[in-house]
Amino acid sequence: MATRADPTLPLADVEAHNTAKSCYVTLGNKVFDITSFLNDHPGGADLILEYAGKNVEEIMKDELSHSHSDSAYELLDEHFIGYCADEPVVDAATESHIPSDIIPLPPTEAGTREISRSESMNGHAPEADKKVYATTGMSSADDLSKETDTSADYRAHKFLDLRRPLFPQIWYGGFSKDFYLEQVHRPRHYKGGQSAPLFGNFLEPLSKTPWWVIPSVWLPLVAYGTYIAGQGLPSTFQLAAYWVIGLCIWTIVEYGLHRCLFHVDNYLPDNRVGITLHFMLHGIHHYLPMDRLRLVMPPTLFVILATPFWKLAHIIFFYDWYAATAVYCGGIFGYVCYDMTHYFLHHKSLPSYYKELKKYHLQHHFADYENGFGVTSRFWDWVFKTELPPPKILKTR
Repeated sequence: MATRADPTLPLADVEAHNTAKSCYVTLGNKVFDITSFLNDHPGGADLILEYAGKNVEEIMKDELSHSHSDSAYELLDEHFIGYCADEPVVDAATESHIPSDIIPLPPTEAGTREISRSESMNGHAPEADKKVYATTGMSSADDLSKETDTSADYRAHKFLDLRRPLFPQIWYGGFSKDFYLEQVHRPRHYKGGQSAPLFGNFLEPLSKTPWWVIPSVWLPLVAYGTYIAGQGLPSTFQLAAYWVIGLCIWTIVEYGLHRCLFHVDNYLPDNRVGITLHFMLHGIHHYLPMDRLRLVMPPTLFVILATPFWKLAHIIFFYDWYAATAVYCGGIFGYVCYDMTHYFLHHKSLPSYYKELKKYHLQHHFADYENGFGVTSRFWDWVFKTELPPPKILKTR
């Protein structure tokens, strides 16, 4: 709790902390050191750094950018380090007969009453009265980056202990399908976005994939495959046409995989094999959605999923091996775009179109995992009537 014992910092000092190595922001006359939170911000570190050393009150209330929920303010309070004496405060203290009533902040009595009235007007509800979505236990995208108290979470839900390897807990946990699905879709956040232990042995590194691995591995192969396809097709126009056909086919494949494989929830076998496969394939992403190293698909898993599509492409375009290869390369490029988009929606500041897509996708995580399966586009959600409805608060925590 903030008190007059907390330090009062000159405005110039606060403004000097404006880099990724030391990032302060202010809200009113409070100062927050959010350096450790930069990489966990749903909008990405770059968005915060634009306001480093500055007052963030207006941008946090900006509807066009992203109106922040009560959870965002609660999260900010965890990084409180003191107060900022801006020019009006310094002038008032200079002119006052009793400057000690003004600095150190906050001011005494009258100032305390004013702060209380301000907090009441801002409507920061107590935790017990906080509105949340029944299926996820969250109220907004900001909750996705609010660190989970691992001990309290395990005591409360008796599901997975984030301090121990998750795979054996899933395999030996004896969870029913209904209980598993209820819990795995209630997101947790582990140690500022670090990867919770999955295997706890030599397999651990194989479960983590940095985002840059995806373009590094697949784009050279796409380029080579496109070159080979071009050698057997009569014109560049045909090569481009087949390649674009593959790219368009990918969009429906993306939707189908997300909806019919990754979210096969209702048809999931009620046994540990089905539950474990679901968790390893996609459940872990909904359980820990801000884990940077388990967000894009490991190349080995993608090879398994992509191999049948190589066969399918050559069955459909049986009349020309080179045409089928061009189609396949366009599809693989679509996959690379999907995985990159997915990563950036979770962790980067994006242009206006992608900001709307980001809000849409994060709503799939914090509000309604049974709709909103499009990641690079909402088109197929619109076609198949699975667009995310306007957010609806279902219960009080």
